[in-house]
Order: sequence, then structure tokens, then C-alpha cells
Amino acid sequence: MTVLKGANLGLMFLLELGVLAAAASWGFTLDANPIVRIIAGIGAPAVFIAVWALFAAGGGKNARYPLTGPWRGLLEIAWFGGAAVLIGLAFAAPAGIVFFALWAINGALRLLWHQT
Repeated sequence: MTVLKGANLGLMFLLELGVLAAAASWGFTLDANPIVRIIAGIGAPAVFIAVWALFAAGGGKNARYPLTGPWRGLLEIAWFGGAAVLIGLAFAAPAGIVFFALWAINGALRLLWHQT
């Protein structure tokens, strides 16, 4: 069981990286002039990073304003849901749905196993 719990935390880390990749991909693939694409490609991940750092970093232990309980759940839904939407916009809707489903399964297992 320890291996599965470790794999679930590893998946959480990969999903967090996926959020940043989704934000950058969306920004760099916008149908706009190159300057706007560069700003969006760098700025969108920066916004996601700032939100995570302020409210959720390190399972809330390293966050400036740590959220817990239902507030943490709402943050994760918005953060990973936002990434799923951006994946859908940058690539295809099914890819965004798969991303969000992976997060939902990961989140359910983290709750079940009391992981942060």
C-alpha cells in the first residue's frame, strides 16, 4: 500500500506540473500576435504559480495564507479545473476532461488515504 500512496503523491506532483504546462501551452498557442502570445505564455503560468504559492504550497505548510478543508478543495477545483479548460482550449476537449478526471481520482485517493 505504501507504494500506491507514494505513486499517488507522485501523480499529484505531475498534475501540478501539468497545470503549469497547460497554462504555458494555452498562452503560446493563442491566435494573436507574437507579443501577446509571449506575454500570455509566460504570464498565465506565473498567475497559477502565484496562486499556488500563496494558498497551497507544500500541502499548505509552505503557503503564505494556507487554505484547509473545503477552502482547499475549492482552490484545487479552480486550479486544476482551470488547467483542464486551458488544455481543452489549447489542444482538445477530451484531453482536458482526462486531465480533470486524473485529478479527481488523485484527490479522492488523497482524501481516502489522508494525504496532503
